Amino acid sequence: MSEPILTTVRLGKQFGALRAVFGVSLEFEPGVVHAIIGPNGAGKTTLINLLSGNLPPSDGSIHYRGQDITGLSPDRISQLGVGRSFQKTNIFPTFTCFENCWLAAQSRRPSSMRFFRPARRLVDVEARALNALETCGLGERRDTVAAEMSYGEQRQLEIGMMLATEPDLLLLDEPLAGMGSEEATQVIGLLRRLAEEHTLILIEHDMDAVFAIADLITVMVNGEVLKTGSVEQIRNSAEVQQAYLGVEEDEA
Repeated sequence: MSEPILTTVRLGKQFGALRAVFGVSLEFEPGVVHAIIGPNGAGKTTLINLLSGNLPPSDGSIHYRGQDITGLSPDRISQLGVGRSFQKTNIFPTFTCFENCWLAAQSRRPSSMRFFRPARRLVDVEARALNALETCGLGERRDTVAAEMSYGEQRQLEIGMMLATEPDLLLLDEPLAGMGSEEATQVIGLLRRLAEEHTLILIEHDMDAVFAIADLITVMVNGEVLKTGSVEQIRNSAEVQQAYLGVEEDEA
């Protein structure tokens, strides 16, 4: 058994009297697609925000590759090898695809804000940006302005920007949200390819996609972990059906 790439120990987040996340202890194995599901308000996005450093925890700790990263800034966590996408597309709409990925790659260089340096020193930045565009399926759109692309392509570009930082662990917050079936199919294919070389922590409401991609699934309810198991274990769990999956079926 390999060591977990990321662990949380009794992780919690409270907003005044609201307990959004409570006592979450999880291990995320390298090379595994680990989905986090649950009804609205279960604490899924809050958990991702804690893992990425976008929110400081109220309790508990987070360890990445054995290092305590609790309370580190999002930029520092990103530099350690953790990439993050958001529910709402987070790109520069007036920039080209290449420019978006170039900026992301540049941000991971030491002293990245020193703009006046010989261009040959930035060859690796350009290579990272071009490789990220190819990987996310936008290699032929490098000169296209982001605002001119479809919503699905913009989501692909956001993933490309994340890849340009060369992360080992990807935190993906509803990457299929708002997509039609054709665009969703393309992004599911991209996620499968990424899973071959990365660890993925995935929040997604499309259960067909979750069951198709995930190796492990954690179900959260009211800020706490209800159950973690394989796809089959989660499918067949009566408590999960009652708390989440059954609710979805009733609403269909």
